[in-house]
This record gives sequence, structure tokens and C-alpha cells, in this order.
Amino acid sequence: MSIQIGQPLPDLEIAVIEDGAPVRRLPTASLLGGPRTVLFAVPGAFTPTCSDHHLPGYVQHFQAFRERGIEVFGLAVNDAYVMQAWAAVQQVPAGLRLLADGNASFTRALGLEFDGTAYGMGVRARRFALYAEHGVVRQLHVEAPGEFRVSTAEAVLQAFDAREPATTG
Repeated sequence: MSIQIGQPLPDLEIAVIEDGAPVRRLPTASLLGGPRTVLFAVPGAFTPTCSDHHLPGYVQHFQAFRERGIEVFGLAVNDAYVMQAWAAVQQVPAGLRLLADGNASFTRALGLEFDGTAYGMGVRARRFALYAEHGVVRQLHVEAPGEFRVSTAEAVLQAFDAREPATTG
């Protein structure tokens, strides 16, 4: 079962890429426990929709999140070196942190994994975005397979501005 609105985010150690460099593994509670955080997840770094639209949307709108006092994190089931290279290619701004969930431990703890072995991808994160306050999920936007609508940066900003708990997908 996937995480639900009102539940706390799981606390596991995860590799963090910040300002283009891998950082030590940190507990997700310390990363995602701030007053306002958005976590978006993609099935994989360097995949078409993720590289052409999903991450670039958060890069483009990063300042709008900051103006609302929201920290932004992106997650993929890839190793830290892949995530570091992806951050460089995508020109991820300082402050937008990428999380490398290489073994899908955090993704599984969220209950938001999918089995992509039929496509040669193994276990991956479903495409989603969530908004949390002090580590508690307040909005959850999970995409239907093959879709890219509710977890975009624009959709998450719009949902935040509406300030209503939302579950989509």
C-alpha cells in the first residue's frame, strides 16, 4: 500500500546530490522534515519524459517554489553517480537536491515502486510528486501509467496555491 495523506514520510538513509556533487548518505527525515517540501520522482534519470519534461519543469520553476518557502527534491532509482551526471547535464540549480535511491529502498518504503523488468529497467519509482509539511504528507500526486500531468512542477505549484489536500492518480 502506498503512503497516504496525513502519514509521515519513512526515515531511511539516502544518497544526496547537491550543487552537482554527491553528498554523504543522509536520513530522509532530516532532508524532508522541513516546514514545506516537495518531492518528485521519476522512473529514471536520462529517460525521455524525465529528461525532456519532468526535471526541466522543476528547474524552470525552482524560483517559484523558493518564493513559497518550499524546498525541492527529485528522486530516481539510480545510483549517485548517474544522478550527479544527470544534474550536470540538466543544469540543476543550487538548492534543488536530487536523491539517488539506488536500491529503491525509500521508493519501496513509500509503496510507490513499479516493476519495470519487462522493459529491462528493474524496480523503479512510479512518477509522482508529494508535498509535505514537517515530514507529513499533505498532498500526493501519483501519475497513472504512461501519463505526465499531475506531478509536473506547474501542477504541484497550482495545488500548493490552492492549499487543499489532494490525492490524484
